[in-house]
Amino acid sequence: MGERVPLNTLQQAVVRNMVASLQVPVFRVGYTITTDGLDALYQKIKSKGVTMTALLAKAAAVTLQKHPRVNASYAENSIVYPSSINVAVAVAMPDGGLSYAGLQQADRLDIYSLSRTWKELVERARLKQLQPQEYSSGTFTISNLGMFGVDRFDAILPPGQGSILAIGASRPQVAVTEAGLFGIRRQMSVNLTCDHRIIYGADAAAFLQDLAKLIETEAQSLTL
Repeated sequence: MGERVPLNTLQQAVVRNMVASLQVPVFRVGYTITTDGLDALYQKIKSKGVTMTALLAKAAAVTLQKHPRVNASYAENSIVYPSSINVAVAVAMPDGGLSYAGLQQADRLDIYSLSRTWKELVERARLKQLQPQEYSSGTFTISNLGMFGVDRFDAILPPGQGSILAIGASRPQVAVTEAGLFGIRRQMSVNLTCDHRIIYGADAAAFLQDLAKLIETEAQSLTL
């Protein structure tokens, strides 16, 4: 017989949340985003402490300004529109389990403040020192496994939220250029999981289309 190890408190909480999430009718929409501009921006500013996760969180938050339904949640036959855009980011814990660190008003913070806040939140999350408002107030979640080389994956919707964005690795791919020729472009796959009670296919598609436009053609605006 092998060893039987009881789940710790955090792992038990993850079990309860994931089982609760399976009661929600969800659908998933995928999109491929060219990241050459975002990658170039990251190389320019990473020495100032900016992380790619913070850039992606900022991009999602700015896009959510145009798509409030994707930032909303379901409650008792109602759509709840929060007063702010708080992007929660999944954090893997060293001893097992999963936590969520919430970037409050992520659309309003500049990228440097956002990156500093993210670094502090991750450190305190792994020490289990987050305050309730820092892990339970997210209105939209991103889960980034790109740093592990994952191409694409689906994320399970956290309880109390309407959407979660799963982000894969950015890789060089053969693509058709603006001139109609074949060329190499860095691309990443993202998958958006949504609560179908309040968010519909057109809502999700429009959000991903605008997110792609921001990342592909307006990445520099994330530093403003």
